[in-house]
Amino acid sequence: QVYLEESGGGSVRAGGSLRLSCRVGGRPWSANTMGWYRQTPGKERELVADVTTGGEISYNDRVKGRFTISRDNPLDTMDLQMNHLNPEDTGVYYCHFRFLYTTRDFWGQGTQVTVSS
Repeated sequence: QVYLEESGGGSVRAGGSLRLSCRVGGRPWSANTMGWYRQTPGKERELVADVTTGGEISYNDRVKGRFTISRDNPLDTMDLQMNHLNPEDTGVYYCHFRFLYTTRDFWGQGTQVTVSS
């Protein structure tokens, strides 16, 4: 059974940086995608960025140029470096995992990111 362990997050002033990390346990032996989603009250959960085992990356247009996603396949870890944060980036960030060509999603417990102006 796949499980996700998140770390990072916190509070920062606008213009600052934070780093989120996620480790997947449970022997994720097949091609997969890992990424971060975020959610704010009253809004749907949205993709921030994701990366496949093959290195294909997708970013939400609102974070392009500011956030960088990376992963270490042998260690089953994935990081999100968030720079030039602004208050609109505030939300609960969730680590996400899915084996490619499947529909089952795995989620972390969520970590709060708060950016003050």
